[in-house]
Amino acid sequence: MSPDVSPTARALLALEIVQASPGITADRLADKLGVSERAARRYVGILREAGIPIDSVRGPYGGYRVGRGLRLPPLMFTAAEALGLVMAVLDGHHAASDPTDLVGGALGKIVRALPEPVAAQADAVRRTTAPAPDRAAVRPDPSTTTALVHARSSHRRVRIGYRSEAGRERDIEVDPWAVVVRHGRWYLLCWSHAASARRVYRIDRITAVELLEETFDVPVDLDPVADLEAHLAVGWEYEAEIIIEAQVEQVARCIPRALGRLERLDGDTTRLVGSTSNPGWYVSELASIPAPFRIVECAELRQAAQSLGQRLLRASEPAGSDLPVWR
Repeated sequence: MSPDVSPTARALLALEIVQASPGITADRLADKLGVSERAARRYVGILREAGIPIDSVRGPYGGYRVGRGLRLPPLMFTAAEALGLVMAVLDGHHAASDPTDLVGGALGKIVRALPEPVAAQADAVRRTTAPAPDRAAVRPDPSTTTALVHARSSHRRVRIGYRSEAGRERDIEVDPWAVVVRHGRWYLLCWSHAASARRVYRIDRITAVELLEETFDVPVDLDPVADLEAHLAVGWEYEAEIIIEAQVEQVARCIPRALGRLERLDGDTTRLVGSTSNPGWYVSELASIPAPFRIVECAELRQAAQSLGQRLLRASEPAGSDLPVWR
């Protein structure tokens, strides 16, 4: 075996060998590892210190075997796989280098289990990269998410405790159709039996999950991401209707589905129907449409559009020009 392989990697390889050959003796294990018998016993000791039950039986028919209940494969990553994993975790979870963080601690264990040359590269990226925090990201409790995913997989109804943004708490019976991650936030797309309608709940606001006996079937035409984005576009404070002078297929490529529902009026005209609690953001998204449009409904959107237009006009004028300021 190559001398640059870490003791932890050798210990994991020893675990794989013991799993594949129950009852293997220390001298045979040493031979397969390419080390001395003393070193092989040391690697078995490393596994035991890590809480892995390696049983040993003395005598001519004795040897090492893995204790009951353990079926852990060794971690064998290429350098590219390891770096890809670290980069993905950093991209989605910015405490990846903090050993006291749940994900950071788990990633640290993975890195320590890698062969030394691979681990060195992965750990360097993990410790020296400085990702910008995603202020909108909210990660729910892993046990809550696991319970919901289990209920979805087993097609079991659940009773959830839910705390609204305003702090109101209630219990709701739902059929958990899907767990969806969108822009750093985790959502439960479900059928609410209280409302007799599709609903979306923030998983970080779910306080309890109780598995019920009733079962359900997921709609065969369910598109979790599309359904979530369509749901997030309705029910807000300001109702909006926009007429866009472009084909619906062109518009769909330019704006997020969270803006609302697109309807074809004729071959070259599209209606957008949605709602928002942030007219300024909504108008800025509309401005990305490379086609003329007009705001049919929503005075607040018109005001936001006028304000944005004046700001852009002022930005394009030379210093000292006297354009009116919209208030």
